[in-house]
Amino acid sequence: MRGPDHRVFFAAERTLLAWVRSGIALIGLGFVVARFGLFLRLASATHIDQRTDGLLLAGVGMTGLGALACAGAALRFRRLLRGLGERPAHWSPAVPVVFAWTLAVGGLLLGVASIR
Repeated sequence: MRGPDHRVFFAAERTLLAWVRSGIALIGLGFVVARFGLFLRLASATHIDQRTDGLLLAGVGMTGLGALACAGAALRFRRLLRGLGERPAHWSPAVPVVFAWTLAVGGLLLGVASIR
């Protein structure tokens, strides 16, 4: 009897990393948008523009969405692995899962830091 098909596990890992890559892009873009709103607010010190508040909210929202994408990818990957059964020898899903959770927490921290 053959062991588990490695291709299925590696495809699941590639999918996780693709979602993490999308999450990183959202976190980075959200941080830039939020900081640009802060820059515009400081540049126009004579009057506070309502658009800068919108940029700040949009940036924080994008950062949170990116963190949510990373966390959701990690949860879905773990659930998928439980359903696949036996894993290939010498293969551990710990590194990509820890990476995804670290980015999710980091994204939330960046979102909170953008508010201040």
